[in-house]
Amino acid sequence: MALRTLFSKKAFTTASGFRPIAAGDRCFLRQARGLTVAALPDLAYDYGALEPAISGEIMRLHHQKHHQAYVTNYNNALEQLETAMAKGDASAVVRLQSAIKFNGGGHINHSIFWKNLKPVNEGGGEPPHSTLGWAIDTDFCSLEALVQKMNAEGAALQGSGWVWLALDKGSKKLSVETTANQDPLVSKGANLVPLLGIDVWEHAYYLQYKNVRPDYLKNIWKVINWKYASEVFDEETA
Repeated sequence: MALRTLFSKKAFTTASGFRPIAAGDRCFLRQARGLTVAALPDLAYDYGALEPAISGEIMRLHHQKHHQAYVTNYNNALEQLETAMAKGDASAVVRLQSAIKFNGGGHINHSIFWKNLKPVNEGGGEPPHSTLGWAIDTDFCSLEALVQKMNAEGAALQGSGWVWLALDKGSKKLSVETTANQDPLVSKGANLVPLLGIDVWEHAYYLQYKNVRPDYLKNIWKVINWKYASEVFDEETA
């Protein structure tokens, strides 16, 4: 299925000069005479297509319930923000920033996550080649070393969050980063571009892997879409 537009051009009218909350990655907020609303993207594969690495039940709940909740709550927060701005209620505007960051970040992060996954019979798990593969060898010595580092940092992350393979647009170097809760990678630095993000919230794996997060991290590499990561890397380093 084709990926729907992540942020609809249906906008909430706002006072002139107020910019929407900035959010990184290729899926970003566009200003169209107001604050742009989010939409749940379709997946490019069926819910069960990533089995046995990730069960169809987890994928359905993760996409239909969790991601949809971030979209709904983000849009509600934007509507409340419009009202607060119209009233000149500075306290409410400030209070709503955390909801916008959390739910907007959840939408951005999950939209990347779905594109980072691919069924095995469509190339999921096939290692990166060409420029990204060379960059991984340069910055981490090998793909195996990168996987070990991401697994270790993802397993060690306390509470909920994400582990990322990031590209620094300035230095052209790769790094492994973690973010707490639903903070998007851009919160760690404006130059950081997410090539690959792995969700380590329990809702991403608990129904299948219980509390054994390392097993989930070990198996998710079987369905990683390195082609997508390579395309983003090539685009950002061109």
